[in-house]
Amino acid sequence: MERASEGRVCDVLVVGSGAGGLATAITAEKHGLSVTVIEKEAVFGGTTAFSGGVLWIPGNRHGKTNNPADTREAARRYMAAETGNWFQPEAVDAFLDAGPRMLDWFEKETAVKFVPTLYPDYHPTTEGGVDVGRSVLAAPFDTRALGEDLKRLRPPLSTITFMGMMFNSSNADIKHFFNATKSPVSFAYVVKRLVAHAGEVVRHGRGVQVTSGNALAARLARSCLDLGIPILTETPALHLVKADGRVIGTDVGGKNPGRITARRGVVLACGGYAHDLARRAETYAHLKAGGGHFSPVPEAITGDGIRLGEEAGAAFDAEYPQPAAWMPVSRVPGKGVFPHLLDRYKPGMIAVLSNGRRFTNESESYHDVGAAMVASGEASAWLICDHRTIRKYGLGHTKPAPMPLWLWLRTGYLKKGRTIGELARACGIDPEGLEETVSVFNRGAREGRDEAFRRGETAFNRYLADPDHKPNPAVAPVQQGPFYAVRMEMGDLGTFDGLKTTVPGEVLDRQGAIIPGLFAVGNDRASIMGGNYPGAGITLGPAMTFGWITGRHLAGIAQETDSKTDNREKAS
Repeated sequence: MERASEGRVCDVLVVGSGAGGLATAITAEKHGLSVTVIEKEAVFGGTTAFSGGVLWIPGNRHGKTNNPADTREAARRYMAAETGNWFQPEAVDAFLDAGPRMLDWFEKETAVKFVPTLYPDYHPTTEGGVDVGRSVLAAPFDTRALGEDLKRLRPPLSTITFMGMMFNSSNADIKHFFNATKSPVSFAYVVKRLVAHAGEVVRHGRGVQVTSGNALAARLARSCLDLGIPILTETPALHLVKADGRVIGTDVGGKNPGRITARRGVVLACGGYAHDLARRAETYAHLKAGGGHFSPVPEAITGDGIRLGEEAGAAFDAEYPQPAAWMPVSRVPGKGVFPHLLDRYKPGMIAVLSNGRRFTNESESYHDVGAAMVASGEASAWLICDHRTIRKYGLGHTKPAPMPLWLWLRTGYLKKGRTIGELARACGIDPEGLEETVSVFNRGAREGRDEAFRRGETAFNRYLADPDHKPNPAVAPVQQGPFYAVRMEMGDLGTFDGLKTTVPGEVLDRQGAIIPGLFAVGNDRASIMGGNYPGAGITLGPAMTFGWITGRHLAGIAQETDSKTDNREKAS
């Protein structure tokens, strides 16, 4: 077959290079189709390369080793409870049936590999929730395997690296950095990591041993390149091309201007609309109320796929109660946006509003804390701790001992007060309200109790806390001055609202009819999670699963349920 990189014709054209798009491309190519991927940026990997690299896949073979009692039925009950009125039975069934098979297929057929995690579901006490077994993590990767294409891999988000060095999302090796000044074993581990990383930077200009979403993006890209799938960077999609009511290709610009024709279909995989300012203003309640929003998602995620789909007649509705996966962030002078992924869970941290009052359980998921910030009416909060806590765990972008605090105090990112009242005045918080909040919190915290929000009582609350802190790994008093605070504001990890599709990803128009030749995956497709965030990896898990389903559909392979697969295997 003539390839698009040569004759501007292919079977499948994928617009976007995150996990959903690359999973679709690999699947379609492996099933006999010619595929081209285009990406408007100079780097590939999309938001995936910034992410934690975790996939939520109930029933996966890795998870069964940690939780053999988990069942598909329990996962379905959990999703029904989590999505409520937005439960999509057909799509959820397809996801639960295909997810484990997708994972096995990628590990067998490609360079994509995963390792188990101990992540609980985010709401493990909800009907069908579990304490472990549904989330997997992309295995670390040596990006030298990308060769010259290493320079085209999106680097990780700088604010969550240490001197450009990545940590595992599972939190395992971060503990060594926290304990480096207390444990000879941890000190030796940290020195070894730093020396190896410095050598990589000298030789390659960046760290090459990557983890998390950077490893997933690199593994997917390596798999594409192994198959000969061109990833054309700096090649934005300008317009969809239609003939006789069918989408037949895309006009592109940038370094490869012209038209690419796609015989089977065009797949929109542009990552949603996290930086589409106009659409955000229409759908984010806190922006409508005059609040701010600062997303750590790559700035190029501007809703291109949704815009292209709408131009072709596609249906987009902002219908979910939470249109995006919320992430509390802080703005770091000269650095960018820091997502508060770990610090909130540590004992000795509390979050308060401008009135000095706590408003939520700080050890719930980023999405839940973000939703509580929105519901508060302020869409911002202050994360507060004492001196002992900040030196042990850090606070926001401020690192723990032995790293100094003065730099971030000088920039104003970090606020300080000798007393709680002085800290409150430095932050513009009501002093009396904060003093009363801390006093009440400390009475229970000294005994490991959070009487207001029951923090630390679920497996998820405890997972990212400090297991060495007793009796409650998530709760400790705020009592040893001086005291510190960082202002958290609203951000997101990506959007939930997207184009309406069939289960295989065919884009629907306003009348509910299929637009022939047009597909959507990843965050360009409306999430099956109904605006909720049930567990670690609920974006990447469905993105790769439905990418696999869409790729197979484009190749003419129908979706099968597990029961049909089981019966066929028994018959053979």
